[in-house]
Amino acid sequence: MGLKVIVAGATGLVGSRLLHILLGDIRFESVHVLVRRSTGLTHPRLTEHLVDFEKPAKWQALVKGDVLFSALGTTLRKAGSKENQFRVDYTYQYELAKAAAMNGVPDFVLVSSAGADPGSLIFYSKMKGELEDAVQKLKFRRIFILRPSFLEGTRLKKRKAEKFMLFLAKVITSIFFRKYRPIRARMVAQAMINTIFSNEEGAGTVIYNPGELFYLAIN
Repeated sequence: MGLKVIVAGATGLVGSRLLHILLGDIRFESVHVLVRRSTGLTHPRLTEHLVDFEKPAKWQALVKGDVLFSALGTTLRKAGSKENQFRVDYTYQYELAKAAAMNGVPDFVLVSSAGADPGSLIFYSKMKGELEDAVQKLKFRRIFILRPSFLEGTRLKKRKAEKFMLFLAKVITSIFFRKYRPIRARMVAQAMINTIFSNEEGAGTVIYNPGELFYLAIN
């Protein structure tokens, strides 16, 4: 009997790669995605739920299965304000995790960010740190938190500033701070899946920092 999984953020950079890998892996019996817009994919093991994340009461009952993979997020530029970004990156993901815990989902895998710290003076890092702290208070058997550095991969919309920052990060991390070197979105997605099949008898929270994700993705 395979695993039933739920995916949030399946149209994003990491989430879309995650979805493709899951659908190609027979260990997963069914894949349910909660999305604001369609993935455009059809597959016999895929069930797509178009939801309004502002109305959790209407979708909470859908968050049932063996694992919740959460890769939901946006950028400040796309969100238009810090308040809107917080709503997507924190509130929506926390409500998803809370629904999963309430419905008895045993395992939760979260894509966070390098430098996540609730005490940070940087808005993004503080937000991610606060989310990590909040979900760890929920009743899951296992929580896996992945903290990738710069994400590398083909996006639907090219962002010149982002491409420049990625290039700069590659140059700097090729000499210094190699553990923070950019990582391909597909590797992060594979690392998310690999967490589920590691430490199967263990319980609690495991946090993977940037450099560890490269090894997790190939193990």
